[in-house]
Amino acid sequence: MEKRSYNIFFDLHTVSGIVISVLVYVIFFAGSFAFFRNEIINWERGDVVNVRTSIDLDLDQALDTLHKEYNLYGRDITITRPNDERRVSVYLTPSKDTLLNKQGREGDFLYLDSETFKTYSYENSYTLGEFLYRLHFFAQVPYPTGYFLSGFTALFLFFAVLTGVLVHWKKIVTNFYLFRPREKLKTVWTDAHTVLGTIGLPFQAIYAVTGAFFMINILLLIPNALVLYNGDDAKVYDDLGYNHQQFEFKHKPLAAPVHINAFMDRAHHEWNDYHVAEIIVHNYGDEGMHVLAEGHLANNVQLTSQGELILNVASNQIVHRRDPHEGASYVEKVKHLLYSLHYGDYAGTGLRYVSFWLGLLSCFVVITGILVWLEARNKKSIPEKQKKFNRMVGHIFLSICLAMYPVTALSFIVTKLVPSEFDAERQTLLYSVYFIVWLVLAVVCSGWRNNARTNSVTLWSGAVLGLFVPVVNGVVTGNWFWLCVFDGRIDFFVVDFLWITLSLFSFLALWQIKKKRTKAVVEMVEVSVG
Repeated sequence: MEKRSYNIFFDLHTVSGIVISVLVYVIFFAGSFAFFRNEIINWERGDVVNVRTSIDLDLDQALDTLHKEYNLYGRDITITRPNDERRVSVYLTPSKDTLLNKQGREGDFLYLDSETFKTYSYENSYTLGEFLYRLHFFAQVPYPTGYFLSGFTALFLFFAVLTGVLVHWKKIVTNFYLFRPREKLKTVWTDAHTVLGTIGLPFQAIYAVTGAFFMINILLLIPNALVLYNGDDAKVYDDLGYNHQQFEFKHKPLAAPVHINAFMDRAHHEWNDYHVAEIIVHNYGDEGMHVLAEGHLANNVQLTSQGELILNVASNQIVHRRDPHEGASYVEKVKHLLYSLHYGDYAGTGLRYVSFWLGLLSCFVVITGILVWLEARNKKSIPEKQKKFNRMVGHIFLSICLAMYPVTALSFIVTKLVPSEFDAERQTLLYSVYFIVWLVLAVVCSGWRNNARTNSVTLWSGAVLGLFVPVVNGVVTGNWFWLCVFDGRIDFFVVDFLWITLSLFSFLALWQIKKKRTKAVVEMVEVSVG
């Protein structure tokens, strides 16, 4: 590569990297915990979940319970299970019977416990797992600003990864084995940044592409809808497979009570390893009532699949059957593949463990990138005023990033101490604890103007609080992690074990830092005495 081209790519990599550094750190740190969103939710609520992936629900009793509270006649009801938890999400459309009261003519969204059939609003069903999952794409920022911000951050991350590869291409193999801890700081941070960036390269590239697709795909759909579909956005969603078949509402109530559990049993066992992921009830209680059970095969059977069964309730006949073994459409395959790649759910829990640590490794790549940027701008040729500004930026950026660790550990502790009576205020409480403590800690750390001190304090506090997570969980609930392994409460063990290992790694890092500092002091004393 010519020197001019190298300099251009190097500057582009540096500028794009430092601009999005804090945003990328938040995405990867929160996203790492989001891989275990299901386990965190069950750990927080103390729920033991035995059935994974598929919707396990007595649909007759669920609909009867909802009907007493919401008057379901004429509504379309969509039931999904976005997480492996006891609660399923339920979306109710307004009734197509215009003679119903005001409540019946309004839509609603709620959660339903599949065992107790108790209903919850979004606010009193909010969890720390949901919070961290949504934080990793800035959903707490008002829509669509947060989505677009995370989407364009992912896009620029891919640009930073690409330019980084181009910059290091000639020496990407030799530099991978090069680490010079005795050299000046800029060399140490550069070596660490290069090695760790190379290790996490495929991971970061995949998440940059898929993250950008999910968050800013609406910007790709708008020109397609306007140009290729002449503004018919409904046709766009039909072709993308987001819309489902509709059925006529006949304004004639069913003569007999609704019983569809037998159909659901058939849907679950129609094909081997078939998981029902979505249930849609059209025109509840009407002669035009149909029930759709949509799902897919287990990932170890077929990675991309789409199956459907539709029941006409009045005639009790299957009117549509789509075999998932016959293969999904091209669009469905692409969507399913992108989702699987992003969520890391196609190779079991082991892949999610690897993804968790690769996400944290990517956070360290961000930290070393900031430190390289700081050391590179600490030259004698740079004016002192500019150096001061650069140092201030570095202090702020590192403080915001490193403060996330102890704040996240603290949030896990707090959420176990909050009694269920405060579930309605849980979302507000989580927001207050996380964002206020994060802000205060970041301001305090940046005020020290000492990156080494900030690193040590956040590592120590995060490690200590992290060890308290399983202790608090055991004291409050009795779910001690060593007992959970033997009685099937794996979700509880997973969360506690993550924090124990994370804390131990933090203590190991602190010990290594102290060891190197002590060695450096001894060498300085020996030189001065000599």
